[in-house]
Amino acid sequence: MGPLNIEPFKLFEEAQKFQKKMMAGMQVLRTLDDVEFGCTEKDEVYREDKLVVYRYRGERKPTAKTPTLIVYALVNRPYMVDLQEDKSLVRNLLAQGEDVYLIDWGYPDQADRWLTLDDYINGYIRRSVDAVAKNAGVKKINVLGICQGGAFSLCFTAIHPHKVKNLITMVTPVDFHTPDNMLSNWTRNMDADLFVNTIGNVPADLMNWCYLMLKPMRLLQQKYVGMVDILDNKVELENFLRMEKWIFDSPDQAGEAFRQFMRDFYQGNKLVKGGLKLGKHEVDLKNITVPVLNIFAEQDHLVPPDSSRALKGVIGSEDYTQIAFKGGHIGIYVSGRAQREVPPAIHDWLRARA
Repeated sequence: MGPLNIEPFKLFEEAQKFQKKMMAGMQVLRTLDDVEFGCTEKDEVYREDKLVVYRYRGERKPTAKTPTLIVYALVNRPYMVDLQEDKSLVRNLLAQGEDVYLIDWGYPDQADRWLTLDDYINGYIRRSVDAVAKNAGVKKINVLGICQGGAFSLCFTAIHPHKVKNLITMVTPVDFHTPDNMLSNWTRNMDADLFVNTIGNVPADLMNWCYLMLKPMRLLQQKYVGMVDILDNKVELENFLRMEKWIFDSPDQAGEAFRQFMRDFYQGNKLVKGGLKLGKHEVDLKNITVPVLNIFAEQDHLVPPDSSRALKGVIGSEDYTQIAFKGGHIGIYVSGRAQREVPPAIHDWLRARA
């Protein structure tokens, strides 16, 4: 290795620029208020335990005759789909004329320790779907499942196909045993029974650190080093802090539901292999014969594209469409490209099946 070519004058210039940036950033930080999230007005239409179903209000009445219910994952808060005015899947779907509802799961506590996946899917989701259908005056609704919520939506549609008109899945894991699935590889030999029996509900902080460890350099070092570049830009800094607030505002996980999700999905891969049972119901994805739109992200480190692509070969529907989005697991909701491409694609697909 040759000698390092360091010019003292340039090094001094960089140090001065950094100092000025930090001083300007300190001034900006003094002017910041607590960042808010959720830009779209909404009304509560159903409540049960900690769950609330909201209907969003757009600037004009929806033109879609069939409402769409967003089923988000349990592991994060659902306001990622309505983060801010220029980064809102909900707002853009409303602008397209869709009638949008969403399940907010709330924050589980020790009272929820024994909730099972059957409780979530055949209980909460079923009753939420019924509430939306009743509110809209229809018999069937569209379901849009995101990430883990997409896996739940697949199970729900397989068991209750008569309640769903169209199914949309976004960044949804289907085959949990693809070679590039790091989360699956990590948890494949985990003793889920010992884990849950020991700690009960799974703390949100533990889950967050597991996700961060998938890309420790990018998510724990480079991100905060890069933050220095925007310290003197109030808008960009508020956007950064809003995202950070979402990342660390995660609910705990109900212990029993977590145990079953680990054993049956990540370890047993039963969603595609078969043998998945929720309460008295067997889950057979071949029972899904409604139109399906599957959207996945090509640079997704949490749900590899091949995991989502597997959906095509395991459902019974002859009307299947998939869209590969050029971005990552979070970018599919908040990037500028996502705002331009994803909501219109969903709307056009639904309109063609109205």
